[in-house]
Amino acid sequence: MTDESSDHSAGYEVARRALEQARAEAKAAGKQVGHGRSGPIRSSAGGGRDRKRRRWSGSGPDSRDPQPLGRLTGAVAQSRGWSSKISEGTVFASWTTVVGADIAAHAEPTSLADGVLYVQAESTAWATQLRYMQSQILARIADAVGNGVVRSLRITGPSAPSWRKGPLHVSGRGPRDTYG
Repeated sequence: MTDESSDHSAGYEVARRALEQARAEAKAAGKQVGHGRSGPIRSSAGGGRDRKRRRWSGSGPDSRDPQPLGRLTGAVAQSRGWSSKISEGTVFASWTTVVGADIAAHAEPTSLADGVLYVQAESTAWATQLRYMQSQILARIADAVGNGVVRSLRITGPSAPSWRKGPLHVSGRGPRDTYG
């Protein structure tokens, strides 16, 4: 066992002496001895002009690397002026996540025009409640899709049933007119 340990220490000593000798020779020749990366490449034929090393992609990000699909589609949409339409579509697509499942179960957006989002509630009670919560809903929408996409809400209750039946009908109030 002592023979093996002496072989290892002897090998270590030989390597350490070789490294020290190489450093001493480099220092005597005027070369900089240091640890880590070397500096710029010096050209002896170029009149002492410094050229920097060429950088390759390696493990770092580069414009030649594959890009995520979302980033590319976002760039295409922005270059073609589709960003506002995509933001409007996001309001409809993510309505449940923006306003919450409870509100989304009782109200749905119907249209968006000129910054006004039209919302139809399932009852007049829900329409009234949503009107009270209008500023909170607008803040949630602004957080989700950005400011200026939706500037105000128009909240309506359910539509009344139509009394117009068939192609021929008489103008007037309809069935409520018979007791008048």
